[in-house]
Amino acid sequence: MAVEKLAELFKLLRGKPVKTIVVVCANDEHSISAVNLAVEKKLVRGVLIGDESLMLSASRETGIDLRRFTIIHQPSDDLAARLAVEMINLGEGDILMKGLISTDKFMRAILNKEKGITEPGKVVSHVTIVENKNYHKLLIVADVAVIPLPDLNQKVQIINYLVGVAHRLKIELPKIAVIAPSEQVIPSILSTTDAALLAKMGDRGQIKGCIIDGPLALDVAIDPEAVAIKGIKSPVAGDADCLLFPNLESGNVFYKVNTKLAESESAAIMVGARVPVVLASRGDTTQVKLHSIALAALLAHD
Repeated sequence: MAVEKLAELFKLLRGKPVKTIVVVCANDEHSISAVNLAVEKKLVRGVLIGDESLMLSASRETGIDLRRFTIIHQPSDDLAARLAVEMINLGEGDILMKGLISTDKFMRAILNKEKGITEPGKVVSHVTIVENKNYHKLLIVADVAVIPLPDLNQKVQIINYLVGVAHRLKIELPKIAVIAPSEQVIPSILSTTDAALLAKMGDRGQIKGCIIDGPLALDVAIDPEAVAIKGIKSPVAGDADCLLFPNLESGNVFYKVNTKLAESESAAIMVGARVPVVLASRGDTTQVKLHSIALAALLAHD
């Protein structure tokens, strides 16, 4: 049975070994609260790296006892990020999480060619799950945060990441919609030609474990009524599990419209590194961060 709500992530983790999450600059209330909830649910063990005085202050606000975590005092953002990455490389952590640190500093440590945690030949990307009450199931989307303008080869890898996440959510044959402004293949619009190539690659088994169709406009990908009106014949249209966006701008706007205007729940992780990375925004809620930790823990069980 496919997972249809983010709360069901916790059920998938029952009985699995507890993983260790290493949080960089865990100096804020939301990060500490999210990790605390994850520890209470026995999803993870927590290692918090940051300014101990700030962590103590944040924990007092929430009444959380820091003794349930491993605390490492490192007030420098850059050094905290490097230390966390080193712990991952030494096998002392299974999940990496961004706390109250700027994304550029966090990513610099991850992407360091000598001491980072990227895998040779792998694209680092971002996968988000959106639970919108107006859609009949979860939507898995990419990339809304990392790759500005993926080329065709990067899109192939991103689709494989989408498929991998979908399979962990018990979606056996996910339907991938490659989003473009139109269902027509228009040579002057790269997103439509890339989408057609990706769909053909799926047809020929070059991309496995899913059904791919594109180009599909967003309305056709998720709205059966739009499909009927436009007369589109597609196994994906109106019932997509996954959305591949042509660029970061379109994916990011989709994500923020969902979370800010539609009040959708979400979970987000970065994939393609040696371990799942929780790349939550500093403005994300505790619940978003908790769902993201649960998704990362699920993916950490290889």
